[in-house]
Amino acid sequence: MSHYLVIHGPNLNLLGRREPEVYGRDTLEDINRRLLNWAEERGIELHTLQSNHEGEIIDAIQDAANWAAGIVINAGAFTHYSYAIRDAIAGVHLPTIEVHLSNIYAREEFRHHSTIAPVCRGQICGLGWLGYQLALEALHAETGRRALE
Repeated sequence: MSHYLVIHGPNLNLLGRREPEVYGRDTLEDINRRLLNWAEERGIELHTLQSNHEGEIIDAIQDAANWAAGIVINAGAFTHYSYAIRDAIAGVHLPTIEVHLSNIYAREEFRHHSTIAPVCRGQICGLGWLGYQLALEALHAETGRRALE
């Protein structure tokens, strides 16, 4: 069975009521429920974490090295300045995909730079909650192939 970690960063606990014109009306619980259903249908074990605390996110990334086949991360605002999260991702050597609900390149200039993108397999942005599922599908395709080799 494959195991993956999905990390939701700061302020994502406010989804559904925080700027719905930007982030949509889905709550974090809605998104997690869809992802957990998707994973269950495929026999995948999925762990989700939402944290507003950089250290907790770093601890989760480091711990995932002991059990996960990959990570999906929406680091929220930490995306743009957390070298510590970047270093944690680089340090665990797990395939990681960066996700953003909104198109960060169509927003304020400061959102156009990602400190974590260079250590991630890829980045999906602007597709709402579906970006998480697409990231999981990509990770599962990659780690599933590797398991067969």
